[in-house]
Amino acid sequence: MRRLTPTVSEPVAVLRKAGVRAQERALQALSTPSLMTLAGLSSAHLALALAPHARRIWVAAGPGNNGGDGLQAACHLHQWGMRVQVSLMGSPEQLPTDARAAWQNALRAGVPIHSSLPHAWLQEMTDQDLCIDALLGIGSDRPPSDVMQDWIEQMNQCAAPILALDVPTGLDADSGQILGGSPTRRHVVHADTTLTLLAAKPGLFMGHGRDVCGNIWLDTLTRAGPANSLVPPADAWLNTAKPNTKKTHASHKGSHGDVAIVGGEPMALHGMGMTGAAVLAAQAALHGGAGRVILSLLGAPAENTLAAPDLMQRPFHRLDLTQLTVVAGCGGGQAIATVLGDILLHSARLVLDADGLNAVAANPDWQALLRSRSETPDQRATVITPHPLEAARLLGSTAQEVQQDRLQAAQALSAQLQCTVILKGSGSVIASPGEPTRINTSGNGRLAIGGTGDVLAGLTGSRLAQGQSAHEAACTAAWQHGNAADHWPSNDALTASRLAERLH
Repeated sequence: MRRLTPTVSEPVAVLRKAGVRAQERALQALSTPSLMTLAGLSSAHLALALAPHARRIWVAAGPGNNGGDGLQAACHLHQWGMRVQVSLMGSPEQLPTDARAAWQNALRAGVPIHSSLPHAWLQEMTDQDLCIDALLGIGSDRPPSDVMQDWIEQMNQCAAPILALDVPTGLDADSGQILGGSPTRRHVVHADTTLTLLAAKPGLFMGHGRDVCGNIWLDTLTRAGPANSLVPPADAWLNTAKPNTKKTHASHKGSHGDVAIVGGEPMALHGMGMTGAAVLAAQAALHGGAGRVILSLLGAPAENTLAAPDLMQRPFHRLDLTQLTVVAGCGGGQAIATVLGDILLHSARLVLDADGLNAVAANPDWQALLRSRSETPDQRATVITPHPLEAARLLGSTAQEVQQDRLQAAQALSAQLQCTVILKGSGSVIASPGEPTRINTSGNGRLAIGGTGDVLAGLTGSRLAQGQSAHEAACTAAWQHGNAADHWPSNDALTASRLAERLH
C-alpha cells in the first residue's frame, strides 16, 4: 500500500474501469485468498491507521462487491476490538457470491448489521471516529438512488472523517465527473481518504475527483498473484515530480534557447486590450530559465510599460521564426490570424494557446499545416494547450463531451493534429503521438483565475527552448506550474503575474 501524492517520483499506472475489470478477472483466477478478502483486510488496516482511537466505526455497505469489501473490513475491525456497526443496503440474499460470503463471515464474527442508518451513532460520532464508504464501487454508471443519497448526505454531515473504498460513492471512476451530472453533496461522498484497489483510476485525479477523494492510497493487491501476471496495458500514467533544471557554470544566455511570445492584441484594434496575456507568457518563459525572451506584441508599438526590463521587444516581421521557440496566441484576439500561417509554417518549435487555437479550429488549412509540422525532416516540436472548450472546438464536439472523457479527448486531439496536447483543467492530461499519456496531479483551485494558462504556455515554451522534447516539456511544465500553486502561502492571494515570478 502506498500513498499517491503530487510529488510521486515513480511511475504509477492508471487503468480505466474496463482495464481494472480485466485485471480483476486475471488475478481472481490465480488468487487464494479471494480479492475481496485481501481488499477487506487492506481496508481494515488503513482504517485502523487513520482512526486508531475510534470509539465508533460506521460502515455503509452497498448491495454489490464494494459492500462486500466493507463487510470484510468490518469483520477484521470487530475482531481487533474496535466498536463497529454496519448499515447494509439491500437484501443480503441478493448480494454477489463473494459479498454474501463476507456478510456471513461478519455475522458469525458478531458484527452488528442493520438495514437502516444508525442515527444515534451518527450524532455521537466525533472527529476521532470513522465512517467507511462502501456503498458503490467502479461498477455504477447511474446516479445513486434517493435512499442512497440520504445515506450519502448523512455521511457527509457526520463529524467523523470518511474513508472511501475504491472510489467515493457517486464519482465516475473514468471521468471524475459526478454520476448524473449534479455536484451537490447528496450525490457524491466527500471523502477525507480514498483507498483505491488493484490500480489507480483516472477519475480520482481529474474533474470533481480532485475535490472529493481526499488523500489517495493505492493497494494493488498483488498478493493475489504474481505482480505482473496478466496486467493490461496502462491507459495513462500519473505525471511524476519534475526536478528543477540546473544550469551549468560553463553556459551563457545562448545556451538556454530563445523564446518569442507572439500575441497581445491592443485595445485600439477591437476594443479589448489583451497585451497583458502576452506579457505574462513572456515573464513565465523568462522565470522558467529561457536564455532570451522576445516579446512581439501584435499591432502595438514596440515599447510597452507592462513589459519587464529583462524582455526584449521586436515586431513580428523582424523575427527569425526558424531559429526560435514561438509561443503564439496568448491574448492574440483576431490579430493572431494575420501571422498564424507564417508561425505554423516556419517556427522551429511552437506552443499554441488561446486565440491561436480558436483560429486553427476555424481554418482546415491551418489544421493541415499544424499536422504537417510533424512530417518535416526535423519534426518540428509542437505543443497545444487547450482548455475544454478550445479542445471541443478543435474536435467538433462540446466541452461537456470533452469533460466526460478527458483521456480520450486529449488522445484524439493529439492523433488528429499530430502534436503534444496539454488538456488543461482539474487533472491536466498530456498526450503525444507514440508516448504514454500522463495525468498531472499537481495544482489546485487557486489556478482557476485569468492568466495562469498564459503562464503555463510561456513555461512550456521555456522548457522546449532548453532542449526538452515536446512531450517532456509539456509534462515538466504542467507539473512545475501546478507545484508552484501547491506551495503557495495559504494567506496570500495567487495572481498570474506572481505565479510567473515564482517559477524556476
